[in-house]
Amino acid sequence: MNIIGIIVKKKNKRELSYAEIKYAVEGYISGDVKDYQMSALLMAICINGMTFEETCNLTDVMLKSGDILDFSDVKGVKIDKHSTGGVGDKVTIALGPIVSSLGVIFPKLSGRGLGHTGGTIDKLEAIPGFNVNMSEEFFHKSIEKIGMVVSAQTKNIVPADKKLYALRDVTGTVDSIPLIASSIMSKKLASGADIISLDVKVGSGAFMKNLDDARLLAETMVKIGKKYNKKVVAFLTNMEEPLGNNIGNSLEVIEAIETLKGNVDNDFSKLVIYFADHIISMAYDISMEEAHKKVMDSISSGKAFNKFKEFVVNQNGDVACILDTNKFKKSKYVVNVVSKEEGYLSTLDAFKIGLISSKLGAGRMSLDDEINHSVGIVLKKKVGDYVKKGDVILELHTDFENNDEHIEDVYNHISYSDKKVEKKLIYDVVM
Repeated sequence: MNIIGIIVKKKNKRELSYAEIKYAVEGYISGDVKDYQMSALLMAICINGMTFEETCNLTDVMLKSGDILDFSDVKGVKIDKHSTGGVGDKVTIALGPIVSSLGVIFPKLSGRGLGHTGGTIDKLEAIPGFNVNMSEEFFHKSIEKIGMVVSAQTKNIVPADKKLYALRDVTGTVDSIPLIASSIMSKKLASGADIISLDVKVGSGAFMKNLDDARLLAETMVKIGKKYNKKVVAFLTNMEEPLGNNIGNSLEVIEAIETLKGNVDNDFSKLVIYFADHIISMAYDISMEEAHKKVMDSISSGKAFNKFKEFVVNQNGDVACILDTNKFKKSKYVVNVVSKEEGYLSTLDAFKIGLISSKLGAGRMSLDDEINHSVGIVLKKKVGDYVKKGDVILELHTDFENNDEHIEDVYNHISYSDKKVEKKLIYDVVM
C-alpha cells in the first residue's frame, strides 16, 4: 500500500477501503505522507466525493487518533451541542444552563471565532477572569459538581482533524460534505455524549449557503451518529441575517443573560427554547409539550439563571458582571446608523454584518489577532420590521473615533421592500 496509489484510486472515482483511509491519515500525522500528497487526496475527495461508508471510515480513523472522553461514571444523560457557525450565535451560553438546570449533563468543548463568525470561547472570555483552559480532572469534576462545563478544545481530542483542517483551510478543500461531516462528527463522538444536537446554519452568514447542501450534511451526520448508537438531532436554521440582536463578545453574553432571565423575546430566544425542548424531550423520553413546560419553568423560576451563575463561579468568572451587566467593559463610542429610506427591511446580510463587527475588533481575521471584547453591533431593526427614514437600524459599539467606512458598509448591505418579507427561523429537523 502506498499514498500515490490511494490518491490515484480516489482520482479515478473508486471507493477507498478502511485500511487505505487509515494509512493516509496516520501517515499524514506521522509525517510519512507529505502535505502535497495529502492535499492531492483531499482535492480528489472534494471533486469526486465519498460514499457514506468511506465517510464513516474517515470519521472513525480521525476519532481514534486521540483521546475519547468517558463520562460513564457520571450519573445522568450527557448532551453535546455543535453549531456550524454563524453571526450572533451565542446559543451554547443560554442553552447549557437551561438543560443543565433540568438535570441534563452538559460537557462542552468549544472553539474560537475566525473571520465573520464568533466563537463561544471568545465570548465567555468577555467575562472577567473566566477560565476556559482546564485540566481533564477539573473538567470531569465540574460536570460531577454542577452538571455543566465549557472548555477550549484540547490538543488530545481528534488531533488528526486539527491537522487536516489546517491543510484544508489553505488548499481550498474545506467545502466538501464528507470532509465536513467527518470533521464535526469525529469531535462530537469523542466528547462522551449520549445525545448530539447539531445546528446546521443555512444562508449568507453560514458555511452552507443553500438548503439542499445543508440537509445533505445534516442527514449524513445524523446517520454517522446513529452508527455509534447515539441519539442525534440536526436543526436546519436560518443564517441570512444575524441571530438575535447583539453581535460581539460581551454584547452577546449580555443577550444570553437577559434570555436566561426571561427578558428577551426574539429569534435567538425562540431558537434556544426550541433546542432545549428537543433535548429535554430526548433525554427524558417525554413529549415536546411536557419538555417545553419544563424549559419555560426553568427560565421563569430563575433556575436557568442560577445555573449560569454557578457555572461562571465554577470557572472563576466575575459573577458581579452577571448580576449587573453594566459592569462589563463598554466600547468608547456608540454610533447610531440611521435609515435613509422607508419600507420593510428585506435584507440584513449576516456575512457582511459579521465582517463589519470583526473589523471593529470583535473578531479575528487570523488566529493571531487579539479580540476586543467590548465592541460589536446591536441591531435595532431586523428583517421584516417596518423602518422610517431617520430610524436607527443598528448601533456600532466601537473604539474607533471615525467609523465612516463601517457605516457605509452597513448601507451597502441592507435593502428594503414595499411588502413585509416573511422569514423562517427553522427550516427543518433531521432525526
